[in-house]
Amino acid sequence: QVSLVESGGGSVQAGGSLKLSCEIYANIGGGYWIGWFRQAPGKEREYVAVKAHGGTFTNYRYAVKDRFIISQDTGRNILYLQMNNLKPEDTAMYYCAAQGIFSTMWDRPEGFDIWGQGTQVSVSS
Repeated sequence: QVSLVESGGGSVQAGGSLKLSCEIYANIGGGYWIGWFRQAPGKEREYVAVKAHGGTFTNYRYAVKDRFIISQDTGRNILYLQMNNLKPEDTAMYYCAAQGIFSTMWDRPEGFDIWGQGTQVSVSS
């Protein structure tokens, strides 16, 4: 069964930190994209950070660059998103995503065909 299971969301004050985890129960090809997206109420889903599965290449949304870190424990098949210096504008539902079929659209939701259920992150000022 193919699934992604997120955890680690919560409520913090601005400047705080959270670490999201995503357990990957799927056979993802080496080099395929995996990552995190977020969606705030009334807004479109947007990419936050992505990386090559099993590789070192990463890419971050400009708004989170230097504050968020995406990483992967390949042995345990877990994807992480360390979020530091959180801001109220980071408030959103955060989704883990993976490519079961490779796509070059690594920065768009349409490029990913495996999704988790989401975990809520709320940042108060």
